[in-house]
Amino acid sequence: MRSGGAAQGGPGRRGRTTAVAVAGVLATVLAASACGPPEGARDAVSAAPGPPVAGDAAAPSATSGPATAHTATPDATVADARDATPPPVTAPEVPWADVGAVEPDALAAGFAGTVSPITPDLAERMSASWRDGCPVPLADLRYVTVTHRTFDGGAATGELVVHADVADSVVAVFGELFALGYPVRSMRLVDDFGGSDDASMAADNTSAFNCRPISRGTGWSEHAYGRAIDLNPVENPYVRGALVLPPEGEPFASRPDVPGVVHAGDAVVRAFAAHGWQWGGDWVSPADYQHFSTTGR
Repeated sequence: MRSGGAAQGGPGRRGRTTAVAVAGVLATVLAASACGPPEGARDAVSAAPGPPVAGDAAAPSATSGPATAHTATPDATVADARDATPPPVTAPEVPWADVGAVEPDALAAGFAGTVSPITPDLAERMSASWRDGCPVPLADLRYVTVTHRTFDGGAATGELVVHADVADSVVAVFGELFALGYPVRSMRLVDDFGGSDDASMAADNTSAFNCRPISRGTGWSEHAYGRAIDLNPVENPYVRGALVLPPEGEPFASRPDVPGVVHAGDAVVRAFAAHGWQWGGDWVSPADYQHFSTTGR
């Protein structure tokens, strides 16, 4: 959420822990020849929020082009969600670029993840989140889809754009969260909210890449590099004194033990940490409970 620019440092934790044990059936990855400190207070909520969120509905299908796929054997409870996505294709020359502890096929039954390049159609869709002058070219970004649990106990397909270097680790982390039963409210590109981080947060949308500066600063946010993820921002708000962002997250500022809320050292934090992601909830002040990054900023 409030990741700092490149010149900043932060107290986030960097522990490398053993990945959360993942239940389910090991799947074989198909092969085909086809190719810190935390930021200051966030700006005011956008006066022009994006379109309404579809809640737990499946995200748009993956774009065409070569993709790395990590798919586990499906079960009946998630068949409909997975059927809504195109068959994944693996590019064998793309390595498993993960700093963590699990193999790409160690995924729970019913989970599917894909990693694809940014196609021209997707680049056009990303006109609100990327533009000339951004610190990362489109060629260095990847479109990721993952199966996630919903708050009503079902499953849906979410989408993120992240840096190519961390794309496989994102699939691994969300594969573990799926196995844990951790629910995600919404996972759509921030472009669906006109590029407004405030509107995306208010909709409890989990997001990643957004070419924007740090709030009330001149440096780039870690989101502008595709190396930060904001997870369930309503249940996991940014808290600085009496300030809670998004305001919809005020009931969760006290960190109640309810679904979606992340706690220090819990299985969600450990799953991210095992793959090199640090948690903003470990910062002393402000605490950015939704924020995970690979740099601690």
